[in-house]
Amino acid sequence: MAHPSLFIDALQYNNWSEEVFQQIQDGGMSAIHVTICYHEDFQEMVQNVADWNSRFETYADKIFLGRTASDVLKAQQEGRTAIFFGFQNCSPIEDNIALVEICHRLGARFMQLTYNNQSLLATGCYEENDSGITRMGKQVIKEMNRVGLVVDMSHSAERSTMDAIEISERPIAITHANPSFWHPALRNKSNEVLKALGESGGMLGFSVYPHHLKGNSNCTSESFCEMIASTADLMGISHIGIGSDLCQNQPDSVVEWMRNGTWTNERDFGEGSAGFAGFPDQPSWFRDNRDFNNIATGLKDVGFSNDDVAAVMGGNWLNFFESSFNKI
Repeated sequence: MAHPSLFIDALQYNNWSEEVFQQIQDGGMSAIHVTICYHEDFQEMVQNVADWNSRFETYADKIFLGRTASDVLKAQQEGRTAIFFGFQNCSPIEDNIALVEICHRLGARFMQLTYNNQSLLATGCYEENDSGITRMGKQVIKEMNRVGLVVDMSHSAERSTMDAIEISERPIAITHANPSFWHPALRNKSNEVLKALGESGGMLGFSVYPHHLKGNSNCTSESFCEMIASTADLMGISHIGIGSDLCQNQPDSVVEWMRNGTWTNERDFGEGSAGFAGFPDQPSWFRDNRDFNNIATGLKDVGFSNDDVAAVMGGNWLNFFESSFNKI
């Protein structure tokens, strides 16, 4: 059955199961951008696509692969969810620019240029020195623009992010982060970045991952929604959406793998943790996809109009998908 609202989440990385897909359906999610790569090379990423193809077959009544904005509307109409693939690192393209188009053909629609560390393309937010977009990075951005693969700078450092906004001929996205004026996590973004992002037609997805929240797991819905209102004033209401960064039902070993990949023999404890603590508890008002509507209610409570709520909860991402996913 179709859901009356259009809900789009621009980032999730769950331990996928029938239970999670049922919650997604119950929550009325029309589209979700899912991470299918953190540190994988091309061949390993292809195996992840194969795993998803199996899920699409098994749970065809709930999910299907999304490739265009029209798939979001189809999903809404059918009461299903369009799943859009994304990479949190550029590792699947290895050092071969020809793989950009092949990744797009396999269904990838977002690619971060870096995940926390320096990559062949750009600098991550954990590096001491940010040298900006590299020579290869400039070429890859141009190719991503051509094929319709969105440049995502969620885990990137300041100068690299500003460079990407300037270099990219298409608007870029920061799919899952919050403003640093609200909570100064390494991953959260400065006012300068957010203004430039809005002015260039880009999109910010607000994260509900506790390390990105003021008060962490104890963050209130009111504080989160007031932050969204302040960011709307800074960037413009049409450039913001949700990118929850929901990592549901994942074992602690997964967060360690996300941070460490294969690049270090030491434990990288990551932001917000005094020691290795695994995944923090979600705030009580956003436990899983069934709580997506709580954000809509919270936005209304802090004074958003019905039209503005609809824009933030999905309409803005739909417009962005419409102009971003096809070849030039």
